Amino acid sequence: MKNSPYFQPKKRSYMERPVDTIGQKRRFLIVCEGEKTEPNYFNEFRVYRLRVEVVGTGYNTMKVAEAAIRLKLKAPKTDPYIKVWVVFDRDDFPIENFNRAIQLAIQNQIEVAYSNQAFELWYLLHFRYLNTSITRLDYIDRLSQCLGHEYKKKSRLIYSELLDRQSNAILNAQKLLASYPNSSSIYHNDPSTKVHLLVQELNRLSK
Repeated sequence: MKNSPYFQPKKRSYMERPVDTIGQKRRFLIVCEGEKTEPNYFNEFRVYRLRVEVVGTGYNTMKVAEAAIRLKLKAPKTDPYIKVWVVFDRDDFPIENFNRAIQLAIQNQIEVAYSNQAFELWYLLHFRYLNTSITRLDYIDRLSQCLGHEYKKKSRLIYSELLDRQSNAILNAQKLLASYPNSSSIYHNDPSTKVHLLVQELNRLSK
């Protein structure tokens, strides 16, 4: 009986007892490349069924995947993450880094919400379908035009500004992914994104 994980000595005080995890919300982890832009967006989702933890690393592609793996492994067995996602951009990193980061995440049962080239593609898809490659500066300029004011990367308001158009963005992102016959050439599928898959999952968990 003493070897049971549920055994507690009778003399141990209430304050010394381990926290009872029964009834606690299960945990869901999102590890982002950016320190502010992506976390500020995902923190706005109201998911009441789970405890969503959003981590902004400031790391590049490979290191984001590695950070997610470390956090997943560090989670106590009594309170594991039921799902882990990584969010990162292709940027201008070598093809090997980008592809390897995706493979590393998948090998460790971590979902990937990549953007090629920039996370702002997801924002722009709220307004229009885009299937031609543009620079990161072009994303900023076009978003500013669509928003009617200067787009700021670390904005805490962007989620609410785009919410009414979110279903349009999901459709555009799906259409964009379907336009690439070779799903194994993710690095060259520019533009493309899988952020909508994470958004859809958060929306499902919000209901």
